Amino acid sequence: MTTDPPSRSGLSVRTRITAAVALLVTFALAGAGLIVYWVESRALAETLQQEVEQELDEFVALQRTGDFATVRDLLEGFLTRNVPDDDELLVGWIGDGRLVQFPEDPLVDDPRFLEAVAPLVVEGGTTYLDTDRGEVRITAQPVAQGSQRGALLVVTYLSEDRAELGQTMRTYTLVALLSAALVTGAAAWVSGRLLRPLRTLHLAAETITATDLSRRLPERGNDDITALTRTVNGMLDRLEHAFAGQRQFLDDAGHELRTPLTVLRGHLELLDADDPREVAETRALLLDEVDRMGRLVGELIVLAKSDRPDFLSPGPTDPSALLAAVLTKARGLGEREWVLEVAPDLPAELVLDAQRVTQALLALADNAVKHTTPGGRIAVGAAQVGATLRCWVHDDGPGVAAEDRERIFSRFGRAVVPAGDDGFGLGLSIVAAIAQAHGGTAYVESGTARSGARFVLDVPAVLPVVLPLAPPDPPYPSDRSGPSERTQVLSWPTS
Repeated sequence: MTTDPPSRSGLSVRTRITAAVALLVTFALAGAGLIVYWVESRALAETLQQEVEQELDEFVALQRTGDFATVRDLLEGFLTRNVPDDDELLVGWIGDGRLVQFPEDPLVDDPRFLEAVAPLVVEGGTTYLDTDRGEVRITAQPVAQGSQRGALLVVTYLSEDRAELGQTMRTYTLVALLSAALVTGAAAWVSGRLLRPLRTLHLAAETITATDLSRRLPERGNDDITALTRTVNGMLDRLEHAFAGQRQFLDDAGHELRTPLTVLRGHLELLDADDPREVAETRALLLDEVDRMGRLVGELIVLAKSDRPDFLSPGPTDPSALLAAVLTKARGLGEREWVLEVAPDLPAELVLDAQRVTQALLALADNAVKHTTPGGRIAVGAAQVGATLRCWVHDDGPGVAAEDRERIFSRFGRAVVPAGDDGFGLGLSIVAAIAQAHGGTAYVESGTARSGARFVLDVPAVLPVVLPLAPPDPPYPSDRSGPSERTQVLSWPTS
């Protein structure tokens, strides 16, 4: 029974990225527009101020020449010598209220204008006035010659300059909107291309089933998405390998368990319950077969646990003492010439799981006993080779054929089976699993200086971490002048 995938709710990642880019660009352009408007407004005000100050400075300079007898002559002389800008009006105010102006403008006849400039012609200053042509700025410069008084009025129409600024901002707004649209479209296109591998990953993940893990994602480019794709492909490789191993494990286990179950069923069906002798013989046979099944199940459980993180419990271990203990235990496996070969330069302590390494070496020793005769020589040894602890069990038996050296370490893989060997072909696979759990390997060498086979277990030679610890503060002053140190031995965490 299959279930439909849950429907996706909310906006897609592409839509959210595009919307985020659109909002950021819009806010950025709007902020830039406000800043431009503020800067240009201040620049416009400063420009107008400079123009007015220039007119007033020229008027004062003309007054200082002393070439004019009356205020009216001074004002008319100034107006005839200066040409105002298009948005500017120059007005001469004489004490009795008579006006001279250039150019002609009906503004000077507006009562609001006359009322606004009345205080300025005496005290000077600047004021603003709303007119039919927009807001104007009026600046007055009083002047006096004897008893005659007057003033120069510089009138500036602000609407024209502001209209130019408004037109500039409208143009900027259109350009900003077009730019935002282009950037949003580019963001949608780029995000679509960047997220395409993720969509491909999504589709591939939906098509992957427990029976088909062969699909892989195409790797293009050299960016973060490609790295993610490569990681997912590696994960699929591991899953496919794990599923294939589990499937093979179940097939092998089922095949091996089918035989003893068939034996049990066959003897129970043919059992004559009325014959005590047959019942006793069948009982002994079935108990032996049950013991064999129990041993098989136990070995299968060990193999199944070998992939779990808690399969190992590493800790500081003396390899020389470990090998000596293994040899002592192995002597009970058979009457052989047991030899201990331990290199003198082995470290005093290494981090490994002593119980699992002992289990592996005893399995190799048991295998050596099965392939040798009483009195044969079996050597158990260890040496450090670079960053590797190499342990071995060397026997003088018939050896292992070259074509069988890899197969015997697989589950239920067996080579030449000696007489009386009722094993299942799982012992060496357990040895290989223990080596792999430590990050090492297990293999067999043939054709060495002595005859027979040399089974090797290589594991990393990890030294314990020694950290100095500060001593606790003494409750009373100490008379010792030198510092004291303690050390703590820390082992690596469980592999």
